[in-house]
Amino acid sequence: MRIRRTLAAVLAAAALAGLGLTGAATAAATAQGAPTYVTPSQVTPDQCREGGGKVEGFGCVGGADDGRLIVD
Repeated sequence: MRIRRTLAAVLAAAALAGLGLTGAATAAATAQGAPTYVTPSQVTPDQCREGGGKVEGFGCVGGADDGRLIVD
């Protein structure tokens, strides 16, 4: 029941602020502690190496960035 009240309050505040449904959904997700970052699919060669990976061709192999494309 508490979650419903919180969600209703967030939606009402978003509607009053003129955000519309998309903004309200984002605000509700943020209010519930959802992550708000997006992981990029491309890394630089230095980022690949710093994450413990190895640059092979156009990709990073191993480490934290395994499988991501390499960009300069």
